[in-house]
Amino acid sequence: MNESARGPAVVLLSGGLDSATVLAMARADGYLCHALSIDYGQRHGAELAAAARVAAAGGAASHRTVSVNLDAIGGSALTDVSIDVPSSPSAGIPVTYVPARNTVFLAIALGYAEVLAASAIFVGVNAVDYSGYPDCRPAFIDAFQALADVATKAGVEGQGPRIAAPLLRLSKADIVRRGQELGVDYGLTVSCYNADPQGRACGQCDACRLRAEGFRVAGVADPTVYFPA
Repeated sequence: MNESARGPAVVLLSGGLDSATVLAMARADGYLCHALSIDYGQRHGAELAAAARVAAAGGAASHRTVSVNLDAIGGSALTDVSIDVPSSPSAGIPVTYVPARNTVFLAIALGYAEVLAASAIFVGVNAVDYSGYPDCRPAFIDAFQALADVATKAGVEGQGPRIAAPLLRLSKADIVRRGQELGVDYGLTVSCYNADPQGRACGQCDACRLRAEGFRVAGVADPTVYFPA
């Protein structure tokens, strides 16, 4: 399908592996993609720099960053530097869960989509190889879709955007394979929760573990650069 055949879409772009794949998938589906990144007070800025690289290389029609200071409320290892990022998997919902993060992100994307008259909002949540986050589950996406249908002028007029989560039921290996088919350069991405200013990964956090296992199972060379131990 020709790009832009389906009109504009908003793509939430974190700079990580999943969102880079979603951008490529949305473009392949014929959308004119407007990338949206959120500076939410996360513990490092390397992923936002990665998002800019991915947007440029991935052919986004535009890329903007909106700031929302979730670090003002804290409650997560990703927004409060006094809470350590765990180096091994933990039971239950981990301390890297950011309270209400995807709800806030999608709400901002919903407003942007209405301004653009976009027919879809793409988000890279995943309920298979994920870290137990409640806002990465199908029930959350369904609930937000119901909200979007009644919360905006476009929604109540029957022209609201569809919340598209194409990675929801894919394994990390499946995501890597799909991205490779679409020509995604994963060397541009940063997934690590504890990356250094150069974007080098720790190799110990949950995000690093899931990413490395995805490349291994997919049989694809892992371009991740790790910082010295």
